[in-house]
Amino acid sequence: MPEYRRILLDGAAVQVTVDGDELVAGDGRRVKTEDARHLSPVVPSKVIAVHLNHRSRVDEFQIGLPGTPTYFHKPTSALNAHQGAIVRPEGCKWLNYEGEVAIVIGRTARNISPAEAGEYIAGYTVANDYGLHDFRDTDAGSMLRVKGSDTLCPLGPGLVTDWDFHGKRLRTYVNGEVVQDGSTDEMTWDMHYLVADIARTITLYPGDVLLSGTPANSRPVRPGDVVEVEVEGLGRLTNHIVTGPTAIRTDVGAQPTDSEEVLSTALGGEWEFRGIRPPRR
Repeated sequence: MPEYRRILLDGAAVQVTVDGDELVAGDGRRVKTEDARHLSPVVPSKVIAVHLNHRSRVDEFQIGLPGTPTYFHKPTSALNAHQGAIVRPEGCKWLNYEGEVAIVIGRTARNISPAEAGEYIAGYTVANDYGLHDFRDTDAGSMLRVKGSDTLCPLGPGLVTDWDFHGKRLRTYVNGEVVQDGSTDEMTWDMHYLVADIARTITLYPGDVLLSGTPANSRPVRPGDVVEVEVEGLGRLTNHIVTGPTAIRTDVGAQPTDSEEVLSTALGGEWEFRGIRPPRR
């Protein structure tokens, strides 16, 4: 399966192909994969993500799915890449990983059927749909700051074409330990359905990205942690967590919170009151 990456080479953003442990530019220049400075493999006009899709995640929250998917938007300013730093702003503490498969659009898509959707997909890459749940109380409806803050959308390492999404294993690691272990077969709505659903009313352009959902066991990570998402046939996306250089301003806007809503989402199945509400104090 061909794999394409974007790297910074001699000061310019260059598309390269993978050849063993080297990356090869169109003009023949080669660089060792381990030495390359990776960029996001695509430059989308928009990133759209499905809320809940994997059955293990739904079971973890002890809820039911709606009859059709719901979505949120991650701004392109959140884009990040393989080996990039994920910034947890100072004053925040509920930053969660969510390993996912990202669908990359290859042709302009509008009003297509699920049966046609595969013809409009360029390929797939690995994503980590980080969530800054400290802002969930104020942004639960839009997820804007929760999912759209700077650096919270790493993609990579490359775009893989001709990848069959059926029966593929997805694992997330924190500091080398497996923390998520799922399969694309537990998705309620597959890749073709998601593309066709969005394209009913939103035109999808080449390079646009759809995030397809995460399995159970999303949990908070801390500065110093190394988080890796590995998808069978797509490779391993690696990032590390750092503390932001400045604190969240207190003279404007809502502040980070530790409410039941925040804790229950950040801690998932480990939330002690999962399925019941804690007593009022």
